[in-house]
This record gives sequence, structure tokens and C-alpha cells, in this order.
Amino acid sequence: MASGNAIRGSRVGAGPMGEAERGDTAPRIRVSYWCARGHESKPSFAEEPGVAPPEVWDCPRCGLPAGQDRDNPPAAPRTEPYKTHLAYVKERRTEADGEAILSEALEQLRKRRGE
Repeated sequence: MASGNAIRGSRVGAGPMGEAERGDTAPRIRVSYWCARGHESKPSFAEEPGVAPPEVWDCPRCGLPAGQDRDNPPAAPRTEPYKTHLAYVKERRTEADGEAILSEALEQLRKRRGE
């Protein structure tokens, strides 16, 4: 058997007092959000004057954005395909620019080698 003064099966702050010990909780409101797949989520927010709940909430089931209008949920974000480094370079440079840069680099390399 272990010995000591610790109370087993308890946690810090646990006690018989409950709410009176920690104070009253803030008034809450529950807001329904629907995603494009029809999932409903109801997160709760603290009710504060002048503060509105967010317009868009991420659906916890599928990750799509969810809105408060059941009949008109927000559209899924468009995902961009993966681009390689070469694709980004080709967006910035033309074929002629590439040929000029390559010939300049080859010329410098030949000068260093003494050709």
C-alpha cells in the first residue's frame, strides 16, 4: 500500500461546494449551425450585450464551414492543387527569360573553369 497524505480519486478544486465555491457561470446561449452536408452543431457562447456569436463555425463532423441559415449553408472552400517549385518559377518567367538566365549561368561557370 502506498502511504502519504494525498486524497486518492480527487482533483484540485473538487469539493462539495460546487458552484458556490467557483462563482456563478455566465449566462449562455446555444446557436445552431448547419454545414453543406446537413450536419447541425450547437455550440454555446457566453451571452454578452453587444456581442454576437460568429456567423460561420467549423462543422465538428466534417470540417466544412457551417452557417446559421439552414437552407443556405456556406459553400465549401476551394482547394488549390499542389504546385511544384518549377510551376511557381514558370508563372514568373517566360521560356526566353529562362534561356537567358541559363546561358548567363553557363557562361559564368565556363569563365571560372578557365574554358
